[in-house]
Amino acid sequence: MSEPKEEFNKHGYSADSIQALEGMEHVRMRPSMYIGDVGIRGLHHLVYEVVDNSIDEALAGHCNNITVSINEDNSITTEDDGRGIPVDLHKKEGVSALQVVMTKIGAGGKFDKDSYKVSGGLHGVGVSCVNALSEHLRATVYRDGKIWEQEYERGKALYPVKQIGETDKRGTTVTFKPDDTIFTQTVEYNYDTLASRMRELAYLNKGITIHLVDKRSKKADGSFEGETFHSEEGLKEFIKYLDATREPLMKDVISFEGEKNGVPVEVAMVYNTSYAENLHSYVNNINTHEGGTHLSGFRRGLTMTLKKYADESGLLKNLKFEIAGDDFREGLTAIVSVKVQEPQFEGQTKTKLGNREVSASVSQAVSEMLADYLEEHPDDAKIIVQKVILAAQARHAAQKAREMVQRKTVMSIGGLPGKLSDCSEQDPAKCEVFLVEGDSAGGTAKQGRDRAFQAILPLRGKILNVEKAMTHKVFENEEIKNIFTALGVTIGTEEDSKALNLSKLRYHKVVIMCDADIDGSHIATLILTFFFRYMKELIENGHIYIATPPLYLVKKGNKKAYAWSDKERDALAEEFGGSVNIQRYKGLGEMNAEQLWDTTMNPEFRTMRLVQIDNGTEADRIFSMLMGDEVPPRRDFIEKNAIYANIDA
Repeated sequence: MSEPKEEFNKHGYSADSIQALEGMEHVRMRPSMYIGDVGIRGLHHLVYEVVDNSIDEALAGHCNNITVSINEDNSITTEDDGRGIPVDLHKKEGVSALQVVMTKIGAGGKFDKDSYKVSGGLHGVGVSCVNALSEHLRATVYRDGKIWEQEYERGKALYPVKQIGETDKRGTTVTFKPDDTIFTQTVEYNYDTLASRMRELAYLNKGITIHLVDKRSKKADGSFEGETFHSEEGLKEFIKYLDATREPLMKDVISFEGEKNGVPVEVAMVYNTSYAENLHSYVNNINTHEGGTHLSGFRRGLTMTLKKYADESGLLKNLKFEIAGDDFREGLTAIVSVKVQEPQFEGQTKTKLGNREVSASVSQAVSEMLADYLEEHPDDAKIIVQKVILAAQARHAAQKAREMVQRKTVMSIGGLPGKLSDCSEQDPAKCEVFLVEGDSAGGTAKQGRDRAFQAILPLRGKILNVEKAMTHKVFENEEIKNIFTALGVTIGTEEDSKALNLSKLRYHKVVIMCDADIDGSHIATLILTFFFRYMKELIENGHIYIATPPLYLVKKGNKKAYAWSDKERDALAEEFGGSVNIQRYKGLGEMNAEQLWDTTMNPEFRTMRLVQIDNGTEADRIFSMLMGDEVPPRRDFIEKNAIYANIDA
């Protein structure tokens, strides 16, 4: 029997039940809607939002210097020498314009087309969102000879904007401390993550100087650790930085900058001896890792122009098959950067440009630039065409190898690799597979696992270094064929020979489990490089994890505990007191099945690291450097990161 209507409305679903959350309150209640997540990525995104404001000032021609400081308490201070946020009364809101910018979602000069022609922050959420997610923020404005200030707590102004002095400088300084009740995972900033983004911004906006200072770390002379990023040549220098460990096929970087159909377009590209295609695209300084119309325009312009040149040169006359678009991009590193007044973003993570008009602008720009370059550099042009022909021949060989993988993959369970010990669960969302280094550790893992949902695929030694291998060699490699087949993933469609089909992915957790030593780290990096180059979508969709087996077993009498670092080991030894027995695990094979389950495989107690790509261009550079032929940069990287090394991309 239903309740009487009046009774239902007293404590049921009525107008009073609808929570109307406005602006700042909504940001605090649903922060992930605004900054993506409240983990490490979201924490660093706060800095980028504030820096975006300063970059917008620079794009408008009013700012040359930006300083970002990580303070001792992990608060952040950004300073610029722009015009300073206006402080006069906002007629509609009845308070200072500074307060409006800091406390109203969607407020800001960038929405006024007269103030900013293009804006990096249009994709973002603005400094008011940063304010809402900070336990404390102070904004100081140097403008018209005066210094103005206002402070906020969790987005609310503590007092009206006030004048606190006079000055001959100009600009805006913002200091904020992220709210640890929202960022519960960590409020500690990673210097390298911020440095990667500041370096990227300096290359994308040539002429601007960005200083990064880490006040948590002092040098021997008493000054703070830090770097200054500045680029006079922009994308041309960016390409050289990204491709530093690859062997170039040509002396010069092909670069172009101009405006086509009202869209500013900047392109830089170079061919190298590798077999990887590395295209990086940006819209208003935002890394559009899902691509979009600007990238399709680049591809079309490149293919049309190179094909026309190759046909006219007569170099293709002995080729017995058609050249495909992919062939023109093998061994190519390119950066495409466009500025769009009103960008429309699509895709899963809103990083795919949808503006149709941009495609023609970029295609036209690339066609003109490339045609001129090929005409003026006939020797380079011949080298590029020969590289394309080799790529086409290798693609035909790879197609046959890929078809072998496909045939094995689409077969029934009987077609799975012989070494795979599968699980009984049929729902991929509940299943996980451990890629284990060596048969010995694989055997222990098979004994220790939960057969219901955990599968084990032992890998024989070090898998192929895909960074230095031709595509068909990758698909012919036995270990790599086993990974494809075990995962149920296929590669290549009629439209795109490199497209990955994840619809039949058999496990939603793919766990790399290697020894906790140098060899183990190298093998894990080889496997990660393979996933990054050939199954990047698995990383982007959060399917790739790294297991973290313990380094030590500390025992005294009946007491025992595991340690994952030297610091933990020493703390346990002190806690147990007296003479303790410390066992160092050199490899997974030294553990018995029960120990491996307890420490590394049991979902209740294990620690697994999710592999994420925070910065695609930097990840590309690091994999290229770690897996390439150049020893000095690899040694420098390992020495710098030896203590803190996280394999997470």
